[in-house]
Amino acid sequence: MPIVVDKAQKRKEIALACKELLVRKSIQEITIAEIAKTAGIGKGTFYEYFQDKEELIFELVNILMLAHNERKETMLAEAKSTREKIKVFYTFFYSDESADLRALYKEFIAYALIAPKQEMIAFQTECFRFYYRWVEQIIDEGIAKGELLPVAKELIKGMYTMGEGMFVASLATEGVISLKEDIDRYVDHIFDFVEQEK
Repeated sequence: MPIVVDKAQKRKEIALACKELLVRKSIQEITIAEIAKTAGIGKGTFYEYFQDKEELIFELVNILMLAHNERKETMLAEAKSTREKIKVFYTFFYSDESADLRALYKEFIAYALIAPKQEMIAFQTECFRFYYRWVEQIIDEGIAKGELLPVAKELIKGMYTMGEGMFVASLATEGVISLKEDIDRYVDHIFDFVEQEK
């Protein structure tokens, strides 16, 4: 009887086996042969599961984002105020726990900007919607609890996109010296305007 391979599981195993290699080196520096050797498979087997290196990064970003989201859920549950929750939401951009995911995400974004594929655009769009709704839910809960003025709802898109904008600016300029401090300061200023007086 032939061995039945769970393709989705095997794909995940190959991606995870290559995580350290992909975090250490740029996608342009890595060959398929190097990836296959790292994963303990042949080059032909690589192509049975992935079209190219970019698809491998795409898979790994997906895997790590799911794990990151679980950690974020736990941290959000422990945060006491809406202000704290929004700060927790932005920890992706600077926390040590997210360093590997950030490195891969940076590669993914660079490739998506240079040579976008429909799947990558769809993935980014879905990520935007998912995380935007998450911020919206946090703000809506803050309004419902009486912590925030209703006008906070009008600031959600700006609050959401600010984190990514500062992250990109920190990679491409010298304008952001401490991402955590800059993000925290921005959140504090916004919340000084939208928190209900006690």
